[in-house]
Amino acid sequence: MKLLRHQAAASERVHSSHWGTFFVSGRPEQLLVRPNPADPDPSSLLRNIPDAARHSARIAQPVIRRGWLDGGPGPDKRRGRDEYVAVSWTEALDLAAAELQRIREQHGCGAIFGGSYGWSSAGRFHHALSQIHRFLNSIGGYTAHVASYSSGASDVILPRLFAPVLTQRTAVVWPDVAAHTELIVAFGGLAVKNAEVGAGGVGRHTVRDALQAAKARGARFVLIGPLRNDLRTALDAEWIALRPATDVAFMLGLAHTLAVEGLHDRAFLQRCCVGYEAFERYLLGESDGCPKSPEWAEPITGIRAARVRELAREMAAKHTLITMSHSLQRAEHGEQPVWMALVLAAMLGRIGMPGAGYGYSLGTTGNVGKRPPIVPMPSLPQGRNAVSSFIPVARLADMLLKPSEPFEFNGQRLHYPDIRLIYWAGGNPFHHHQNLNRLREAFSRPQTIIVNEPFWTATAAHADIVFPSTITLERDDISGSSEDNFLTPMHKVIEPYAQAKDDYEIFSELAARLGADGVYTEGLTSAQWLRRLYDDLRAQLSAKGHVAPPFEEFWDSDELELPTHDGFAGVLKRFREDPLRTPLQTPSGKIEIFSETIAGFGYADCGGHPRWIEPEEWLGSARAREFPLQLVSNQPSSRLHSQLDFASYSQETKIDGREIMRIHPDEAAKRDVADGDVVKVFNDRGAFLAVARLSREVHPGVVQVPTGAWWDPVEIPGEPQGLCARGNVNTVTRDVGTSRLAQACTGQLCLVQVERFRGAVPPVRRYAVPTQTASDTSGTP
Repeated sequence: MKLLRHQAAASERVHSSHWGTFFVSGRPEQLLVRPNPADPDPSSLLRNIPDAARHSARIAQPVIRRGWLDGGPGPDKRRGRDEYVAVSWTEALDLAAAELQRIREQHGCGAIFGGSYGWSSAGRFHHALSQIHRFLNSIGGYTAHVASYSSGASDVILPRLFAPVLTQRTAVVWPDVAAHTELIVAFGGLAVKNAEVGAGGVGRHTVRDALQAAKARGARFVLIGPLRNDLRTALDAEWIALRPATDVAFMLGLAHTLAVEGLHDRAFLQRCCVGYEAFERYLLGESDGCPKSPEWAEPITGIRAARVRELAREMAAKHTLITMSHSLQRAEHGEQPVWMALVLAAMLGRIGMPGAGYGYSLGTTGNVGKRPPIVPMPSLPQGRNAVSSFIPVARLADMLLKPSEPFEFNGQRLHYPDIRLIYWAGGNPFHHHQNLNRLREAFSRPQTIIVNEPFWTATAAHADIVFPSTITLERDDISGSSEDNFLTPMHKVIEPYAQAKDDYEIFSELAARLGADGVYTEGLTSAQWLRRLYDDLRAQLSAKGHVAPPFEEFWDSDELELPTHDGFAGVLKRFREDPLRTPLQTPSGKIEIFSETIAGFGYADCGGHPRWIEPEEWLGSARAREFPLQLVSNQPSSRLHSQLDFASYSQETKIDGREIMRIHPDEAAKRDVADGDVVKVFNDRGAFLAVARLSREVHPGVVQVPTGAWWDPVEIPGEPQGLCARGNVNTVTRDVGTSRLAQACTGQLCLVQVERFRGAVPPVRRYAVPTQTASDTSGTP
């Protein structure tokens, strides 16, 4: 355990973000940001930070939506289109507290939805999700959400088959990949841009170097997916450009070859797995009369049967690692590729060997695949939620549009709660959620929406009460992740903008008005909480025989490096050696190729073993006759989700403020689209504008646009639903669950049509505040 100092200048303060540690100095209007010099591959996303502090999109003071202030609480379709009235903090807090109290008394705490989804800060104390959940628990509870938009299908299915996702993230570690892996077969790719970020910060960016070290040692890479740049060009990867949403069919073709040619490891399957025999009957066609051979897979995937067989044989002959990105399970039946890739790795028999086996989500963030610290990172206790109702996070609009209606989830039959009030802090559902026209309708249904937010996002613009919150540079905190072994002091760099307050201060004021101040704050200031969190970490380290420096020494340093352990990779090694003495935390204690539990749920869309289930929206479906292009909406390279979309680095990847759509030249020619044309991307759910960029690194039949553009709906003639001028892909994505098992996000893929936009191109509006008026008390803090 070491305290580290990196020779910061006297004027610099150390701080941290989701994309790494940095040093910052200067005035709010002209901040200077320097990456941590100890980071071997610092993220370019740090270039967005200087634009955050004083941008015109900052919220300056509390405001109330005019319709809510004049007409009182209630459903209102003017949300997102109404003006706001600036008020004092006292008035805004009094109104919010009174409304929370009214909902509690008239409808119960289950009528409050505690929304917080996003990466608002790498800090562990000023973590918006922890803060809002602690506050709502202190006043009686709330309806919660479970799982995530990023990995909702795997969050649910992996614990039943192998390990929870957070545990699974260390099933394979990068040092072992660099030292041992001979063949990496990457389903959905290993995009280094995704590894630039980490939920609690990234102490060191190591993915690029590990991949390069494996290549230098002779490892070979195979990218399986529709986008060539999902694996670094420098790795000389073979690109198998299969049709989107057909990965399971391709994997089945590989598995069929292994089975019929006797290349699978029967000893491993018998010793460490359950249910292979039932799966093999399906694979060979004994249960349904349809062998899942490479010839069967060829017309589905577009990949020659001979190439499938060649790859299967190579995978069996080499020390092979199968990786799978989050993207594959963010689609219809997203549970199936997660499960099938695990089965394929089990058939190869190398799970538990260093640098081989199954690496779900490896490379998805900067900390996946690292050896974790020996103790978890400190976090703010959230207390106990006295309300039992919850939804899978991606079913947000369904909850608001279908109160009291039944739904199934993970073996349970539940009912959507009747939500009267949404309180959101941290995150932007008008980025994460699908089918935004439907979400806008859903957001018109509650009686009241309250938002803590630094910027005028679409979420803030759909709220009734808006509290301006601080950004991370405006407060002290501690950064750290339970997947990374660096703890960083985050020093306050600048004073809060205008009247902005910390979430902790906002919730403390509300808790006091609602009689819960002692429960929420425990009488502690922010500074005292930071010390408590750090001291909790010191106690955990001490229990394991490690002495951490006192808080003052840590706070005066640049980083604290913590000792690590082998993570799930070590567990798998011991499991492989003796599965009876060191079982997995699954119902059988083994890898579940067939799950009796899932089979018992009776779901037609997710049975007892993985299988090919044809999606409704793929290039082989009937719907493709009307909308013949598959839109891939992947993570952006120049921002995290929609964070700081207005900032300079994010803007560099746009043209005139619009997102770029990559399209194959053959598809562009069919539509008379030239490079640089403004195009309309549309289906029957909505439309958005983008700028065409012709590229042969995109599969024919596919167009690619990154997520994260701030929703900018424009009403124009001929477009009954309007269109997004900036290019928010979720204007057209489909809002349905992956299956009845996980009910997860399917926003990665959908079918669209593209045409050259021939009308007057609407300008991209600047990132700024909605129309506001002032009240008599608006200047009073």
